[in-house]
Amino acid sequence: MKLSDFQFNLPNELLAEHPAENRDESRLMVLNRSKKTIDHLTFKDLIQFFEEGDVMVLNNTKVFPARLFGNKEKTGARIEVFLLRELNKEQRLWDVLVDPARKIRIGNKLYFGDDDSLVAEVIDNTTSRGRTLRFLFDGVYSEFRNKLNELGQTPLPKYIKRDPLPEDTERYQTIYAKNEGAVAAPTAGLHFSKHLLKRLEINGVDIAEITLHVGLGTFNPVEVEDLSKHKMDSEELIIDSEASKIINKAIFNKKKICAVGTTVMRGLESSVSSMGTLNPYMGWTHKFIFPPYDFSIANCMITNFHTPKSTLLMMASAFADPEFIKRAYQEAIKEKYNFYSYGDAMLII
Repeated sequence: MKLSDFQFNLPNELLAEHPAENRDESRLMVLNRSKKTIDHLTFKDLIQFFEEGDVMVLNNTKVFPARLFGNKEKTGARIEVFLLRELNKEQRLWDVLVDPARKIRIGNKLYFGDDDSLVAEVIDNTTSRGRTLRFLFDGVYSEFRNKLNELGQTPLPKYIKRDPLPEDTERYQTIYAKNEGAVAAPTAGLHFSKHLLKRLEINGVDIAEITLHVGLGTFNPVEVEDLSKHKMDSEELIIDSEASKIINKAIFNKKKICAVGTTVMRGLESSVSSMGTLNPYMGWTHKFIFPPYDFSIANCMITNFHTPKSTLLMMASAFADPEFIKRAYQEAIKEKYNFYSYGDAMLII
């Protein structure tokens, strides 16, 4: 398939600016792959599709407040700094994006906070907008990270035009987020409430957790018509032996294994053994899944509604069948489902 196969017209008003009032009361479209049926439910209704021994695989990455605003020395120009990843803990080195980038050169200093309590120096150019910053901070590491958390904002996706609100700190984060390192939330997981997870566990559904630290690359548009030429950014992935044990038991018992989100699906498919089971993993992945693709681990998936030409839409199409997804998206637009990060959900069984 080609890039143009994933184009469709998405009305702007369907891009969700705010989350549903209650996490588990967003809408849920259920796609049955064998029957080719589409049903319209509420997210908490998904409990009826799972039974004892089935597995929900969650991504427990935690979003950190990655967006900072600083001022350039001398000119005082306001500069947005988006923290991508920590390169060196001891030296306080970070890989960042800056905007506007043309003003920021090696040797420039940036000042953050009303009292300029945090200073950073640009020590390298990495891409047109990418820079390496060294933060100059006197305190111990924990104080430095507290300062970043204090000055940083929730990194809402760019399509959300409003400023972050206090509730975004909680709502742009899954309830099971543990391991800090993501700059974007694994959004399919945002629909789970504590109550819903508890009900699933009471019903005997097993929970397996993996960690994939979502990078900004998740929002990168694909710009090549030949999809095999597209390169994904690398993201850190950790699958421990406990998670692989739970999932492999479900494979052996022919149970449902539900990937909660595209990040989980990519993580699972990055560590498949020659026997078709899941290996523990610690490293990086740049797995790009597009049709046609033969999935090895998960046989069920929860995902949000994605934007045209996105890698996320391509993965959903590979899992459900491109024509079926096309029909589902036409229906979603007609029924005014909310799209993207704070949008509604789809269950593919």
